[in-house]
Amino acid sequence: MSAGELMVLFGPPAVGKMTVGRAVCARSALGPGPVWRLFHNHHTIEPLHEIFGQDSPAFGTLNAEFRRRVIEEAAATGVHLVFTTVWNLAGERDAAYVRGLVAPYADRGLAVRFVELYADLPTRLERNAGADRLTAKPSKRDLAWSEAHLHEREEAFTMNTSPGVGLPGDEVLTDFSHLRLDTTHLGPDEAAAHILT
Repeated sequence: MSAGELMVLFGPPAVGKMTVGRAVCARSALGPGPVWRLFHNHHTIEPLHEIFGQDSPAFGTLNAEFRRRVIEEAAATGVHLVFTTVWNLAGERDAAYVRGLVAPYADRGLAVRFVELYADLPTRLERNAGADRLTAKPSKRDLAWSEAHLHEREEAFTMNTSPGVGLPGDEVLTDFSHLRLDTTHLGPDEAAAHILT
């Protein structure tokens, strides 16, 4: 069994996490290195949203548990996994949750890397209506709701790092490799090439 690795691809909604994650996996399949597998956040959101709705306690409990179990099994079986998430870096609970998610890899001595994607709000609002995003994420197809949700997250959360601020999420990032990548003018293939390099 080969040693696995975890790449946590994080950033605000519509920054391109799923699209870049797909490009990382596709590019890795062409090269001599390990082949990465994508586990994007909507792999768990969509079926649970359809059954329970995103505001229900059941959604929150099961979403967290399914993600934890997938990552745990991937670490145990040597999978090179790209996991995408929106992370409130200012939240203590969020920092503890993310640390718990990466623990199965870190506890086995496997590499854990964080890749942070950044793009300005106008760019993300434009990407929010992209065909690929809407195909893979049915819960985002109500564009009025989706745009309102994007604005709400922007107001309520700190989803990108700011040097010198000292957020709870920064404490997690200091323990691992961390790359911050501005995707405002960067296509997914270019971003993937940069990440894999």
